Amino acid sequence: MNSQDYIAREEKFGAHNYNPLPVVLERGEGVFVWDVDGKRYFDFLSAYSAVNQGHCHPKIVDALTEQSKILTLTSRAFYNNVLGEYEEYITNYFGYDKVLPMNTGAEGDETAIKLCRKWAYQKKGIGENEAMIIVCEGNFHGRTITVISMSSDPEARNEFGPYTPGFITIPYNNIDALEKELKNPNVAGFLVEPIQGEAGVFVPDEGYLKKASDLCRQNNVLFIADEVQTGIARTGKLLACDHEDVRPDILILGKALSGGVLPVSAVLADDDIMLTIKPGEHGSTFGGNPVAAKVAIAALEVVKEEKLAENAERLGEIFRNEFRNIESEMIKTVRGKGLLNAVVIAPKGGKEAWDVCLAMKEYGVIAKPTHGDIIRFAPPLTITEEQLRDAMERIKKAFAEFE
Repeated sequence: MNSQDYIAREEKFGAHNYNPLPVVLERGEGVFVWDVDGKRYFDFLSAYSAVNQGHCHPKIVDALTEQSKILTLTSRAFYNNVLGEYEEYITNYFGYDKVLPMNTGAEGDETAIKLCRKWAYQKKGIGENEAMIIVCEGNFHGRTITVISMSSDPEARNEFGPYTPGFITIPYNNIDALEKELKNPNVAGFLVEPIQGEAGVFVPDEGYLKKASDLCRQNNVLFIADEVQTGIARTGKLLACDHEDVRPDILILGKALSGGVLPVSAVLADDDIMLTIKPGEHGSTFGGNPVAAKVAIAALEVVKEEKLAENAERLGEIFRNEFRNIESEMIKTVRGKGLLNAVVIAPKGGKEAWDVCLAMKEYGVIAKPTHGDIIRFAPPLTITEEQLRDAMERIKKAFAEFE
């Protein structure tokens, strides 16, 4: 079979809910992936920042294989000898009393919403079914019905109603709008991405997160950070909130929590919030399974041992500087933090962001457009400066084709 055969088979038997770049991958190692024809590419998407530790990291894969030979799943109907080890490790790692383990980022967001509402009724004293959560325009928290109910993206919402109520939408990076809505006594939480990833790597003004967190605290409202994409060292700190010394009341993690080996997500909070949920009120058959627990411990150890946050901080500066020096009419804006970056593309001669990605693919770098005119660049955090500069030269050649 060749690449077109594989693509045709997916088209025939799979739902058409994605539009992948036409490359068929079969192997990955570190910052590289190889297609079925043996061509090597720099991966500059990292599975939407799930592969921060690089593809098939030996330590993480070893944790996966070793535990999978012993015990894979017990459900939460019984205790197992691994979950407590993971719970102790991750709560100490991020500095919270408790963790509620789930599988996907969307499940993490759903869990945070449920926690926030429970807290609102039990601790803040909001009337039953009256709790409101403030969210931001341009957000992306997943694809469930409740999550798309707070989305402002027509593609995410259209013809999926009726929608879940209970959300107030305000502009992102707008403190005045937040302050105004926080005066509503029924507001229980503010759910925000420290950097909006899917929207095109929108980095808020310096001080925005700190001001937002302080306002929430003053108004007895929970500050909830969705760090599914921005967390685990991606932006040059362990958490994107760490850039402003903000400690979320509820922290949502996923993606790189497993290094891309399998779905693992987590919601962290202190006892006052977490213990509002009692047995039977929330859960997941696979959440906190022994394999996921061992994998997550290994993935987090790699982040510290290999100083991935520091690497992302240093190389992110180099990446943005290099990109800003490319002479191309197609490059409108370069923005980002750490190794989470985006380039806004200006169409030229009928060519758009998709065409740039196709050209980069030919030079051995794969990335993907978002919202039509934005290319997100997010390589594994294990990338070296030499590898980054090699990739940048390839990217420059791709842009030169359009001049």
